[in-house]
Formats: sequence, C-alpha cells, structure tokens
Amino acid sequence: MEKVVVVGANGRMGQEIISALENSKLEFGAGVDTVGDWKSYEELDPNKVAVVIDFSSPASFVKACEWCLNNQKPMVSGTTGITEKEKQAFHHLAQSQAAIWSANMSLGVNFLAELIKKLKFLEEDFDFQIEEFHHRHKIDKPSGTALLLQKSLQSELKKTLPEPLSIRGGGIFGIHRVYAMSEEETISIEHVALNRQVFAKGAVKAAEWIVNKKAGNYSMKDVLGL
Repeated sequence: MEKVVVVGANGRMGQEIISALENSKLEFGAGVDTVGDWKSYEELDPNKVAVVIDFSSPASFVKACEWCLNNQKPMVSGTTGITEKEKQAFHHLAQSQAAIWSANMSLGVNFLAELIKKLKFLEEDFDFQIEEFHHRHKIDKPSGTALLLQKSLQSELKKTLPEPLSIRGGGIFGIHRVYAMSEEETISIEHVALNRQVFAKGAVKAAEWIVNKKAGNYSMKDVLGL
C-alpha cells in the first residue's frame, strides 16, 4: 500500500484525513506537526513516502512544498490563507512533481465551481453576489472557497463581481451561496458542508489520483474529470 504523510496532523482537518485514509487505497504513514507527538521533516524516511497531504498553516505549507521538492514527492494541499509569495513554493514544486492545491477539496464545491459558469448566459440582465458562512474560528475572509467560486464565475463574465460577503459564527463547517438577481427574479445556488469529512474524503481522493502522475500543477477539476 502507498504511504501518506499528513502535514498538520494535530489539527482538526489532519485528524479527519487520517481517519479517511482508513477506508482508502492509501495508508497513513506518518504525521508532521509542531504540536503534539508527531514527527518533524528530518525524521521522515522519503523511501517510505508515496504522497504528502497538507492541511496546515501558510508557513508549514511552504516547508511541505520544499520537502516534497527536495525529495521528489507529489503533494496535495488544502491550506488556505496563503499569499501569492508563499504559493511560489508550490509553483516551483509543480515544475518537477505532480501537485494539487485547492481552496476546497469538496467534490461538490468543485462541481459547483464549474456549474456556475453557465450563469454567463444571464449576464446582461442579472447581478451576481457570492456569500459564505464559516465557524467563528476561521481567520481568512473571504474564504478560499468563496474566492475559488468568484474566480470561476468571473472568468466567464465581462463585468467585475463585488467582493464575496463573509459571515463568521458558531460552528458552521461551510455554506456557500451564489446569487443571480434581476428585477424580475432571483436564482440562488447553495452548497452546504455537513461535516469536515467531506473535505478529508476529497483530499484523499485527490491523493489517490495523483500518485504516479507526471509533473504538473493539477486541480480538483482534473481529479473529477471535469
């Protein structure tokens, strides 16, 4: 079985990914984190690693990219809140290894990102707005997912979209809505994450897909065959 290193293993998403690996084609090999009883990068044996899944912090994301580059290992990352400068480490990695970064690993959200492109046919008479809800502990606003949806829809439109609306509160895993509004009617398309497992399953599916792929900057669209 192919072994997986989970970066950010002590976090909520790290724990969900370790759990999701139990019912996958892959096997949990080791966890990396600065908190808890986990390994450091120096303790990893590259010969026992097939792929890295990273759900950590921006600083740790950069270190994960560098380790994968130095040891020629593919990587899947769902870390959000990273800057363009930090993401350069990922682009560098993708030049020599297969790599996926997505603001949202949910299969449903990535399907939605493709679906809303059809709204371009309403552009002349409709206004558009994206809205997102997350738990009170989420730091980045707007969420990476809202920006993913924004970018997807904006790529098909001639008009500039307003910034996504962000609401934080309670323990909401993630709600994303796309509104199309005219003077006569309103369309709303919504995705609701019911638990964190949906993101973990998507990340594991991406890791299963990317093992043995040639070098490149892939996306969840590639994983889903969209």
